[in-house]
Amino acid sequence: MWDIFTEARYVQCKLLGALERCERRLKLHCVPQVSLRSPSEKVGGLFYFGRMLDKIRLHARRELPSDYHANLGKGFDEKCVKFLRVDYNQLVERVKKGGTDEEILEWCFTVGRRPSEDDTYVWNEFMRKRGWNDEVSEIVNRRKAEAGMTGRSDIQTSFQFIDADEGRLPKP
Repeated sequence: MWDIFTEARYVQCKLLGALERCERRLKLHCVPQVSLRSPSEKVGGLFYFGRMLDKIRLHARRELPSDYHANLGKGFDEKCVKFLRVDYNQLVERVKKGGTDEEILEWCFTVGRRPSEDDTYVWNEFMRKRGWNDEVSEIVNRRKAEAGMTGRSDIQTSFQFIDADEGRLPKP
């Protein structure tokens, strides 16, 4: 029998369900505000390197939000250190000693390798287009969906997603 109490309970359950869904969406959209550079900003002509240094520095000061911890030294960080032929853990120790971005990059060139102008060009283009029509496209699309950005046709690459997710890419 449907009475006012049953109806009230039904409405309450619907509202609680909607509230839980909203809360989940809100958690996905609440990206902690951190001072990480865009992956498109260059240091010494290289995309992404400065962002990696930002993450290392913030993590060392215990200021890097936990959302970023799982990928430290992985993903683009790993690609960057492999490109420079340096060990990520050694880079972390070098960053902890201090110095400018350029000094740390010069250290990488000394310990690892100094890429040629052509190598740098290929690196930058590879990184800039990562997620566009390649094996990472599915991840970009999944992350867009999780962040409620499926309608954003302006986001086609990993760099664009990162910038949008961190509030640097304005809505069209």
